[in-house]
Amino acid sequence: MPSGSGDRVPPRLGAAGRAVDERFGGTPFLRKAVRKAFPDHWSFLLGEIAMYSFVIILLSGVFLTFFFKPSMDEVLYDGSYGPLHGVRMSEAYASTLKITFDVRGGLLMRQVHHWATVIFLAAIVVHLLRNFFTGAFRKPRELNWLIGVVLFMLVMLNGLFGYSLPDDLLSGTGLRILEGVIASLPLVGSYLMMFLFGGEFPGTEIIPRLYVIHVLLIPGILAALIPLHAVVLTWRQTHTQFPGKGSSNRTVYGYQFFPVFIGKTTAYFLWVFGVTALLATFFQINPIWLFGPYDPGAISSGSQPDWYMGWLEGSLRMMPAWEINAWGHTLPLSVLIPALVVPGLLFTGLAAYPFLERWVTGDHEIHHLLDRPRDVPVRTAIGAGGVVFYGVLWLAGGNDVIANRFQIPLFWTTWFFRFTIILGPIVAYAITYRICLGLQRRDLDLAHHGLETGVIRRLPSGEYIEVERPLDTAALATIQDERPPPAIPLARPDTEGVTPPGARTRLGRARLALNRRFRADLRTAPNGDHEKHEALDP
Repeated sequence: MPSGSGDRVPPRLGAAGRAVDERFGGTPFLRKAVRKAFPDHWSFLLGEIAMYSFVIILLSGVFLTFFFKPSMDEVLYDGSYGPLHGVRMSEAYASTLKITFDVRGGLLMRQVHHWATVIFLAAIVVHLLRNFFTGAFRKPRELNWLIGVVLFMLVMLNGLFGYSLPDDLLSGTGLRILEGVIASLPLVGSYLMMFLFGGEFPGTEIIPRLYVIHVLLIPGILAALIPLHAVVLTWRQTHTQFPGKGSSNRTVYGYQFFPVFIGKTTAYFLWVFGVTALLATFFQINPIWLFGPYDPGAISSGSQPDWYMGWLEGSLRMMPAWEINAWGHTLPLSVLIPALVVPGLLFTGLAAYPFLERWVTGDHEIHHLLDRPRDVPVRTAIGAGGVVFYGVLWLAGGNDVIANRFQIPLFWTTWFFRFTIILGPIVAYAITYRICLGLQRRDLDLAHHGLETGVIRRLPSGEYIEVERPLDTAALATIQDERPPPAIPLARPDTEGVTPPGARTRLGRARLALNRRFRADLRTAPNGDHEKHEALDP
């Protein structure tokens, strides 16, 4: 760097930098951090939406804690909202009404907090799907994937608890469902229910306890895991990137953290905040004053939880009324299976998938280069089946609204979802697999022949051909460049009647069969030396 008056560091700033470095030793890290390259791809910013939403949730939540009273002591309402004057309610509900109608900017901050939570969870889901379909969970990012799954569960749980704090009729109905799920647990259910609620439902302790969990416990865990997930592990590892010209496992193409990326990410934070504020200003969400205070003997018509809890609601609604009675005890399968088994399978499957895929594929290589979803049809089809499974559960959570809107019997919708929850993922798997194969063949055709131009020309021989334009270098590299294979053969073919060692047990045979299925239609890179039609001179 040439020396000159414009390049010199001001003495005071230089002295401050040396003082910090002498005490904390941050110069080597900062030097490396400033030079770190960040890929320039829109999907890379999906995780940042979640991180910025979390910041907005914290800031708006701090404001709300100044006025909210987490108490279930009963009071007579005498605030600004006339229709509820003289109604007996909990202090939690009364303070929420006060925030809404009597605190300057209170309704806006409530809606900012709620919308930010909705966006936060949506961003987590989309970010998780991006990482799944592109294989970003593979070595060395298995720990980051597990942290992401834990974050998803914690945020969903904290959203449920925060949603329940106002103690209105809608959130109280959700707590009633939670109480039923806990009470259905064999042996320990009644004890856990009494411990959590402090007595018979609804008790007097549930709101203060949920408040502590919602404000202190889970946010504290999130404040530790989110930096670890988004900053520490990400900065210690090479960023993932999509295949293309110059991309490889050893190189990262993008902009340096400073000044380009820091400018882009700051602007992106302002966009996320602006969209959240816009939604909070013009789109009403959770109008608790219309629901009234919680009454155990009442339930509102068409009750719907926030979208991120709708899939659990759907699993409860579609489950048949099965139960087992034995030795004087009842095991309510109609509650245990949808509320515990289904979420357990979903989250356990998400957490275990990177290790299951590695076991099936035998792939222990380090991957910094992402897969295009079409290049690994089995993984993409599994992901599509999972999305349909989740989506059917989510839709089933509104079966009463669907039945009312389309004027069809409620039980028709219930039976439709019972069949669809089984057939839907299978059909989605088959269709997605065929789409991936079609896109692969299209890529091969584009690499071999180029793009169709729609221009028809006649050869001297009288033959008519369509002029095809070769792909540019960047587009061709995405299709043609070599990249680490996502799976390897686990055993050599059976020769001379000798069974491979890995296929001498049932588990080994199952693994080899899954390995063959996974490798069946993986991407095949074109050679790039095929003849192309040449454009003729006019």
